[in-house]
Parts: sequence; C-alpha cells; structure tokens
Amino acid sequence: MILYAITDRRLAFSEEGLLGQASRLLRSGVDWLQIREKDLPDGALCAVLGALRFEALRFETRLLVNGRPDLALAAGASGVHLPASGLPTDEVRRLCPPPMFVVRSCHSVKEVRTAADLGADAVTLGPVFDTPSKRAFGAPLGLGTLEEACRAVSIPVLAIGGVGIPDIPRIRAAGAAGLAAIRLFAETPNPSATVADIRRQCPDGPPAPPGPRIF
Repeated sequence: MILYAITDRRLAFSEEGLLGQASRLLRSGVDWLQIREKDLPDGALCAVLGALRFEALRFETRLLVNGRPDLALAAGASGVHLPASGLPTDEVRRLCPPPMFVVRSCHSVKEVRTAADLGADAVTLGPVFDTPSKRAFGAPLGLGTLEEACRAVSIPVLAIGGVGIPDIPRIRAAGAAGLAAIRLFAETPNPSATVADIRRQCPDGPPAPPGPRIF
C-alpha cells in the first residue's frame, strides 16, 4: 500500500519547522512525500528540497514538489505533484520524462482518465470523505466514485480527503493503491507509529516501488 504524506509547515511541532517536519516524515517509512508549501519563495523552496534530497534517497522515498516541475528538476527531486488546476499533464510529462515522477490531483473519474491518458504516473482522487480542507471542491466523492476510478485506469489511484486509519479497509476494497494525507501524518508527533499501524492493517499489499535515484 502506497502511503503519501504531504507537508504543511503550519502543523510543525515546536521549533522543528518545515525541514524538521519533512525529515520526520521521511524517517517514518512513508513511500512518497510532497513538499506542498505553495507560498514559500523559490529560493527557500529549492533550499528545502536540496536539504532533503539525500535523506529521501537514503529512505527510498519519492520526494515530490507541488506544482513546480522546474524546481523539481533543478533540485533533483523525484518528481512533481500537479494540482487539478495546474500545468497540463502532457506538457509536464515532456519536461519531466521518466524516471521523473508525475502525480496529478483529480476530483472526478473523467479527470483520472485524462491524467492517465496524458502520461501521469499516478493520481490522487478526492475528497473521498468529508474534510474541511477539501470542501472547496464540493461534496465528498464517496467510495463508489473511488472504485469506478480505480477500475478505469491502470495507474495507481490514491484516496485523499478525510481518510483515517479506520477507513483503510474500505478504500482498499474499492481498489485504491494507497492514501494521501496531510494531517494523518503531519499532526502526529510519531508518524512512524501511524505508518506501522497502517502496514499492520495491510500486510498483504504489494510494496510501493522505491523512488527513482536521481543524482
């Protein structure tokens, strides 16, 4: 099962800041980590990505940056996560050929199909359940839409939006390859325990492929 953690430096503990939060998440055993600090200046964002690059390689975690393929390439990150309203998937795919990784946020089955057709390696789909941070995207999609999307494409579909540990059996039954979350991982002082708990619930799930080793 793919576990995809997303940073939010506003949720950082005490004085750890974004770097401390991201490092804690890398060491927790998540498979992918997105640096999602949209308001961070380019220089600061590049510095963060550069500082995390080798730690991500050490833990075989895909290090992704939100919406900025240029910074992902410049900083040696594993890839880019594209918001639903971000750059076109096929354009970014041309800029970031494999082994660079391209993930797209989607909010409908149609968007999932389009992302897959245009070269995305994976998508997040949500909100599956109700969550304050995703209410701008409308009512929760529910498990039926998640299942339809998972059946529609061959690339991994990760559930996002209000997904908690008790929901994992349901999203797995719907065909989700994993889950993506901010608060589930970032708000806990011990994300390693959260990851271990999830892994215990999904002992038979195939391991996520390690992040590409980009130097």
